[in-house]
Amino acid sequence: MTDSIRPLIVSVPTEELVRDIHPLPEGVEVVVWPMDDPSPRDAFDLVVPPYMKMATVLERLEGVRVGLVQSQSIGYEGVEDVLPEGLRFANAASVHETSTAELAVALTLASQRRVDAFAVDTANGRWSPVFAESLADRRILLLGYGGVGKAIAARLSGFEVEFTPVASRTREEDGMLVRAVGELPELLPRTDIVIVSLPGGDATRHIVDDAFLAALPDGALVVNVGRGPLIDTDALVDHVERGRIRAALDVTDPEPLPEGHPLWGLPGVLISPHVGGASSAMRPRIARLVRSQIERLARGEEPENVVIG
Repeated sequence: MTDSIRPLIVSVPTEELVRDIHPLPEGVEVVVWPMDDPSPRDAFDLVVPPYMKMATVLERLEGVRVGLVQSQSIGYEGVEDVLPEGLRFANAASVHETSTAELAVALTLASQRRVDAFAVDTANGRWSPVFAESLADRRILLLGYGGVGKAIAARLSGFEVEFTPVASRTREEDGMLVRAVGELPELLPRTDIVIVSLPGGDATRHIVDDAFLAALPDGALVVNVGRGPLIDTDALVDHVERGRIRAALDVTDPEPLPEGHPLWGLPGVLISPHVGGASSAMRPRIARLVRSQIERLARGEEPENVVIG
């Protein structure tokens, strides 16, 4: 073992991830811990919790010395409420952007071209052609221009659309003008499709509210691949029921939707069950990130993507 590499103890939730992150620097010990029982060690240099279970497992780290908690998700709203005090936490930026952007475009296309209706027709043996809306020539507002927003923009670039990225402040980025959230009242009346990829939290809660929806033209489509509370669900249901707005949602508020919720079966609404990152694209990318974090820690370098601590 070289002098630049120190022994590390790493926890991952599955044997599959153990296989995926190899080869590793010499001196790294990997422990499989799904976090469904008490910690098998008093200390870890790196802990990777199971995917989509942080709200229920992070309490297992109480009293355990941990150098870094590496999430498998991009979003981290609410984590500070359940993360034991003093621990550092990194999100999974670079892991889900590709898959989430794919789904954003898929939901948009499916809604525009009525693929959801065709799927129902297929299941019922009906041949029912329709003249649908195109994606080409639409004016698209990208609400959020972080990693996911940029990945969506890259995938839309070949669809002959006009898109306007919107973020917290006005700036020039990637050769285009990014508009500020404060300009939404001016932008929304000229928008055919809104794709929302903002993070959650108090600052963005209900950013898509009744006034936002009312400013959109009749027939506009709202696609949400960010977080459910970004949209005021009651306002959305009202606009959809009146035939003004359509929606394609990978995330909802509440989530999961309870039985009998008005969004279920509502004409003009397409829902996927929070699967933006749940594709085969995740596995190699989370492995690459975890391996990179281990290598950084082994070299005594600062880890990537630290968002708490």
